Amino acid sequence: MTAALITARSRSDVATTVRHLTATLQRRGITLFATIDHGAGARGVGLELADEVVLVFGDPAAGTPLMQADPRAGLDLPLRILVWSGDDGTQLAFRDPRAMAGDFELAGQAETLARLRGVLDALVAEAGG
Repeated sequence: MTAALITARSRSDVATTVRHLTATLQRRGITLFATIDHGAGARGVGLELADEVVLVFGDPAAGTPLMQADPRAGLDLPLRILVWSGDDGTQLAFRDPRAMAGDFELAGQAETLARLRGVLDALVAEAGG
């Protein structure tokens, strides 16, 4: 696991954590672009996979300046949080947006990247209980 991957535990099951996270995004005015249910997809083709859901979300006002600085930043935007069920209970994970500075030409965007990290930390704390 790299330093760019941040994980946390949730006190709730996957479905409840996803509901909390979705409600938190809505309350904060952050657009939820997609919900990808990997577990349901696997079961749909007859395969076993524990509950695993990715939420894809963002705010164009925050992400657009990053893509203006380097269009390749669009590879990591919008932001995502993975929620899954494992041996240690429900987990949440996201990539630290500050790591984007090493991958893309984002000079002058450190404050925006730090702000995005703060939002992700807050979302995980609220959703995970």
